[in-house]
Amino acid sequence: MRARVLVTTRAGGRSAPPYDENNLALHVGDDPDVVAANRQRLGGELGVDRVRFMHQVHGAAVAIADATTDGDVPDADALVTTTRGLAIAVLVADCVPIALVSRRAIAVVHAGRRGLVEGIVSAAVDAIHRYDEGPVAATVGAAICGGCYEVPADMQAEVAGVVPAAKATTATGTPGLDLPAAVRSQLRDAGVDVTNESAPCTREDPRYYSHRRDGVTGRFALVAMLEP
Repeated sequence: MRARVLVTTRAGGRSAPPYDENNLALHVGDDPDVVAANRQRLGGELGVDRVRFMHQVHGAAVAIADATTDGDVPDADALVTTTRGLAIAVLVADCVPIALVSRRAIAVVHAGRRGLVEGIVSAAVDAIHRYDEGPVAATVGAAICGGCYEVPADMQAEVAGVVPAAKATTATGTPGLDLPAAVRSQLRDAGVDVTNESAPCTREDPRYYSHRRDGVTGRFALVAMLEP
């Protein structure tokens, strides 16, 4: 089956500052009616009635989305589906969004610092393999880079102790975390083909929302769908 993967930007929606323009998150203080309109616009671009989201909790829980779960918003950091024409999405503003694609299943994954340590990447890959034992490919979306993500030294040591590729030095010479590099490392360890070696840094690129850069701000989405 063919899959479609896209990443939204700030452009084109109806949200007012500081969420301008295309905020897709309901939990950041934006007008819910405006967010609903932005989500409806996204669904229209994909040719679907609605896009499925999740309540992301920075953990390692994986939820299944299909016709029986319509209306559900699970507490999870990955959504998996085998249903054609069903669009699933992950929301971010510095964390790493991932799309996993196999012949029979797709997943979207939210990999923040805590989720990375708890194993959300491998949990999502395992969930895909329950439906399809064949090869899996991954697209890693825009996220904060190691040069911009400054953290305390003890936090760096905690994360790098689990995923050594996460250790980084920021542009100012302080301890940092390179979450995209850590995600790619975990994906490769799980036997996943990573289709892109780089993606924009959310803090550096004004097309994307960044909590580190702006504080109160919106969320953009990585969306995946098995073509009808």
